[in-house]
Amino acid sequence: MNTDKILSKKIRKNIFLAARSGGIAHLASSFSIVELLLALFDKNIMQFDPSNPDYEERDRFILSKGHAALAMYAVMAHVGYLKESELQTFLQPDSKIGCEPNVLELPFVEASTGSLGHGLSIGLGMAIALKADKKPSNVFVLVGDGECQEGSIWEAIMSASFFGLDNLCIIVDNNKIQKMDFTEKIIGFTDFSEKFRSFGWCVKTVDGHDVKAIAKALTGSWESGKPRALIADTIKGKGISIMENNPSWHWRMPNKRELKVFTNELDITEEELHNANNHR
Repeated sequence: MNTDKILSKKIRKNIFLAARSGGIAHLASSFSIVELLLALFDKNIMQFDPSNPDYEERDRFILSKGHAALAMYAVMAHVGYLKESELQTFLQPDSKIGCEPNVLELPFVEASTGSLGHGLSIGLGMAIALKADKKPSNVFVLVGDGECQEGSIWEAIMSASFFGLDNLCIIVDNNKIQKMDFTEKIIGFTDFSEKFRSFGWCVKTVDGHDVKAIAKALTGSWESGKPRALIADTIKGKGISIMENNPSWHWRMPNKRELKVFTNELDITEEELHNANNHR
C-alpha cells in the first residue's frame, strides 16, 4: 500500500472513531472526499498556515457540502489546525466541532455551511473581492453532485464565467448518490463536464480517490480568464465494503454486525473502539 493510501485509511479511521464518539455522522459523505481534501492540503496545492490562519495571502477553502465536515476536521488535524485528540470531542457539549463547519468556532473555516447550495455563491463573492484587491489567492469550493440540483449553484456558475474568475475552482464530489437514492433516479443523469463547459468554465475530470492525479490536475495548466471545474469521480462510502455505493448509509452508524466490518477494514483496535465509546 502506497503512502497516500495509508494516510487516506488513517484519516477514515479517525473519521469513524470521531463519529463513534459523537454517536452519529454522515460517514459515507465524509469518506468520499478524503483524497480530495488530502490533495488540497497535503500536496502543496492550498496556501495556508495553521500558525497564522488569517494571513491575507492564504487560499480560501469552502466545504459547501457541510454535512461531510468530519472529513475536513480529520484532515485539518493532520495538517496542524486541530489536535488529533480534539476529534474525540465531536458533538460533545462545548465542543468546537459539530455536524457542520462553524466559522465562529474554527479558524480554518471560511464559511459556515450545511444548508446546501450556498457555498459556491460565498466563494464567488470571495473570488470577486480578491480580484478587486489584486490578491493572488485562489478560492476552492467543494460541492456534492446532489447539491448541484440547487438553482443557486448555477446562478453562481453563470456569474463566475461572466466575471472571468480564474481564481475560483469548484470541485464536484461526483459520487452519484444523494440522501435518498442514486442521483440518476432522482433527477436523471447529468454530464457535469458538458454543463460546465457550456457555462464557460474550464473543466477537467479525475479519479477522486487518486491523490496524485487530483494534485496534478489542480496544478496543471488551465485556460486564463475562466473559472475552473474539477469533476472528481468518487465512491460514496469509499473504504468500507458494505458502505461503498450504498444509498442507505447517508446518515447512520453501523449495527453490531456491521461494526465488525468497520473495525476489520480500518484496523481499529479494541482499545481504540473502547476509548471512542467512552466519549459517548
